[in-house]
Amino acid sequence: MKTFKHILLFSFLLIGFSLIAQEQKEEPKVGLNIGNKAPELVFNDPNGKAIALSDLKGKMVLIDFWASWCGPCRRENPNLVKAYKKFKDKEFENGEGFTVYSVSLDKSKASWQNAIMQDRLAWPYHVSDLKFWQSEGAEIYKVTSIPSSFLIDGDGIIVGKGNSLMGGGLEALLANLLR
Repeated sequence: MKTFKHILLFSFLLIGFSLIAQEQKEEPKVGLNIGNKAPELVFNDPNGKAIALSDLKGKMVLIDFWASWCGPCRRENPNLVKAYKKFKDKEFENGEGFTVYSVSLDKSKASWQNAIMQDRLAWPYHVSDLKFWQSEGAEIYKVTSIPSSFLIDGDGIIVGKGNSLMGGGLEALLANLLR
């Protein structure tokens, strides 16, 4: 009888620890708020190759919604280029290196490609579905004006978003997240 009680007690403990471990391993909620897991995006680059946001797991990533025809976007691009050059090889609390996942709301492939070259957007992750404001990415991220940005860490968790990432805000936040 004593052995049965020990087995029963051990079973309850095992079940309890298992439930605690499961709770601790739960994925964060997918959403658009700081602390949420960023929704997945998969779009083609100018060469037609599909690039998923999740392919960049392990890096700090700025998801940048922009377009070649957007004056404020083009004026913000030098800040992005500067941040990219400064932080692309840095180690962060939760991410190795920094990059940009540029989601263009263009409808003209030629205009999009020309703007990438003219603004010297050196990062390799430029994507678009060329659907203008009907872009699936803009719909998923509820983008109603551009530029619009979300900074995610190496686990895909949103750590910054919106106007706080404009101007020198992106560089300041990245500097605070360095290891």
